[in-house]
Amino acid sequence: MLSLRKRLLPWLALAPIALAASTGAWAETVARYGISMADIPLTTGQPDRGAGAYQFTGHTLYDPLIAWESNIGDRPGKLIAGLATEWKPDAKDPKKWLFTLRQGVKFHDGSAFDADAVIWNLEKVLNEKAPQFDAKQSAQVRPRIPSIASYRKVNATTVEITTKEPDALFPYQLPWFLIGSPAQWEKMGKDWNKVASQPSGTGPFKLDKLVPRERAELVRNADYWDKARVAKTDRIVLLPIPDAVTRGNALLNGQVDIIETPAPDMVPQLQAGGFKIVKNVTPHVWPYHFSTYPGSPWTDIRVRKAANLAVDRSAIVQLLNGLGQPAKGQVDATSPWFGKPSFDIKYDLKTAKALMAEAGYSPQKPLKAKVIIAQGGTGQMLSLPMNEFVQQSLAEVGIQVEFEVVELENLYLHWRSGAKGDINASKGITAINLGYVTADPFYGITRFVNSKYVAPNGVNWGGYADKEVDAKIEQLSTTFDVPTQNKLLADIHQKMVDDALMLWVVHDVNPHAISPKVKEFIQAQHWFQDLTTIRM
Repeated sequence: MLSLRKRLLPWLALAPIALAASTGAWAETVARYGISMADIPLTTGQPDRGAGAYQFTGHTLYDPLIAWESNIGDRPGKLIAGLATEWKPDAKDPKKWLFTLRQGVKFHDGSAFDADAVIWNLEKVLNEKAPQFDAKQSAQVRPRIPSIASYRKVNATTVEITTKEPDALFPYQLPWFLIGSPAQWEKMGKDWNKVASQPSGTGPFKLDKLVPRERAELVRNADYWDKARVAKTDRIVLLPIPDAVTRGNALLNGQVDIIETPAPDMVPQLQAGGFKIVKNVTPHVWPYHFSTYPGSPWTDIRVRKAANLAVDRSAIVQLLNGLGQPAKGQVDATSPWFGKPSFDIKYDLKTAKALMAEAGYSPQKPLKAKVIIAQGGTGQMLSLPMNEFVQQSLAEVGIQVEFEVVELENLYLHWRSGAKGDINASKGITAINLGYVTADPFYGITRFVNSKYVAPNGVNWGGYADKEVDAKIEQLSTTFDVPTQNKLLADIHQKMVDDALMLWVVHDVNPHAISPKVKEFIQAQHWFQDLTTIRM
């Protein structure tokens, strides 16, 4: 008996360790997230598939120099320090911005973050002759950082970025520019395709597994530099489920724990099943962006105004089961940038028909236009049913719309090309339906109306050019006083509405449906959502 006990002692000693290890494995918290995309966005540093992708493979794996506060839900977020602890324009030359870099930060591969890494990443997306230049990433982020003219390393902890001209709003562009590890690119044989499965950023998550069109598994970075944002869940599994009904059923069947954009008609069923619908004020608008180039059917302001007056937005909100708010412009009427437009966007069929008749059209003699739309995807809300509703509404006043329906990433290609680009012009496309984030002055307003940003130099898709607006933007670029900035932005937005630059339909509320298994999820008042707040 004694000899048997002696023989068992080593194993008995190891038993608690084995048990602890297995318990630890069992205790791993996992959140399965059904996302509305058809594929996992790019993981190499600059995500594709639009702004919504940044919450999945952007700000999870990587950090920007300047971040956006997106882990609070009871007020709008603001710009906060990211990998730069301080930024300021040069007192003698406002085109030059100095960035003081955060020290002691490591990439996931263990290499150090420093000024050389920042310059390397800028070269990656802005210098076509750089060995690390990646056309895919460049296409995603170059239109988001159009002000950058040049950059240089000052010392190991300081970088200077020079803008093409003074730009007081430049810091708002930088949450879109994410920084990856130069050392990892070298390790992966300087092959971005290989980096995609083993990326290395400085973010709160690391990529553990990637199966294109099937899943991405992110694991908590326990050594993350921002201890206030260490992830509350060990593992986030991203599952592309582009169809809203399929996403809802996956939640009901226990295949996922959280989904974005549930099908509106499934909301009562989800709530009855104990699932929670989470939504918040969201700076995001769902419009038709018109071409104003010669030959476009939308060059007549009477037609553009008639289109805005032809749509019953309250009926669309009802179609969405309350998951939206009627839009009266690019930004919500409560925004300090809204202004006092004279054109009141509302449902007024009589005036819409009168405007169309004045322009020489009617339901019997319709104006014809082709609009490119997405079949679905993050930011597109309930794309097809909503577009069909708008199509029927416009037909009532004599605007006959034909749709070109494409996958979301294809839509972005058409968007970046601009209305004059051959990809659109050759097909007769004169408007594009694309959800726009409106959280900051540049991203929400000025990039769409600045004549310097006419596509392909930016995303002024329809070629809008107005001397008064350009003058306001010029003044804004050298104004660092926020109240004065707000007044100028309100003037610009007021002109956008009075010119009926777009057909503004609804503001999104970015709805999510979550399982009772999810104990915490803070939905920010932003299009960016912080996945570190998910707690199981």
